[in-house]
Amino acid sequence: MTVTQSEPVTSGTAVRGLPARPRTCGPTLTHPQPAGRDQYTISEVAAHTGLSAHTLRWYERIGLMPHVDRTHTGQRRFTNRDLDWLSLVARLRLTGMPVADMVRYAELVRAGERTFAEREELLTAHREDVRQRIADLQSTLDVLDHKIDIYADARRASERF
Repeated sequence: MTVTQSEPVTSGTAVRGLPARPRTCGPTLTHPQPAGRDQYTISEVAAHTGLSAHTLRWYERIGLMPHVDRTHTGQRRFTNRDLDWLSLVARLRLTGMPVADMVRYAELVRAGERTFAEREELLTAHREDVRQRIADLQSTLDVLDHKIDIYADARRASERF
């Protein structure tokens, strides 16, 4: 298993032969190969991921995407492995990981197994940041719940009269 694979939990419908969008990132993600193929155009990948073609090109330019194969005419051809990687990148973005850290992580992945400790350190530090943000959001949610309860109680009290 590679570090870019995740669990095959999907939702929605397939877009032009692409598998439905993954909902979670777990141990293994396999994409059915429509009509026996494992190559997608940039527009197909954009439709599948919700990213623009410009963003996909930018990811490649800054080193966030691994090498994307090209046809003899220079058109990008993304693979299922690329889709797995983009799914992971989407999760990292969702957690608020800075682009620079995502690029660093991508570099470490490309460098191979000798970087496991560094990758673990980077992800562990980020996980702590995420946990702190979750705690902050939970505290904010508690305040909102308290306010909502106050207004709901006041509304119910006024309806009794």
